[in-house]
Amino acid sequence: MEARLNLFGNPLAGKAIKHLNAVGTVVAESGLPAATQELVKIRASQINGCGFCTDMHTKDATAAGETAQRLHLVAVWREAKVFTEAERAALELVEEGTRIADAAGGVPDEVWANAAKHYDENQLFGLMTLIALINAYNRLNVIVRMPAGDYQPGQFT
Repeated sequence: MEARLNLFGNPLAGKAIKHLNAVGTVVAESGLPAATQELVKIRASQINGCGFCTDMHTKDATAAGETAQRLHLVAVWREAKVFTEAERAALELVEEGTRIADAAGGVPDEVWANAAKHYDENQLFGLMTLIALINAYNRLNVIVRMPAGDYQPGQFT
């Protein structure tokens, strides 16, 4: 399988991706725990059907010490006992923020309030920015049919 467009070889795509990566740097400075960031990226990527990002972020999470059990349970986090209350709030927010078109009123107030119980303003900004960012990456990769499976942890750092 080949991608429809080489995002890594196209100069304009490279320029745009550089700016998206800069937004990721801001998220990293927000104080949002790194493990939570990976869980959020994985869950959005699962919802969006982005194999490339799911592959990347499960491998990055594993390399950072995440357990296989937790990674296997991200898609069914509501029934899993392995996530903290803060992580569960982040997973709920990423689901609502990713599926925003499914809810006429957007993200419900109770979902936001639950996240706000666990994260300060900088972390909340980081969380919502990360949700927007991973959704952008997912959409780029899904549209070009970026193949999954070859990513190596740290490949883009």
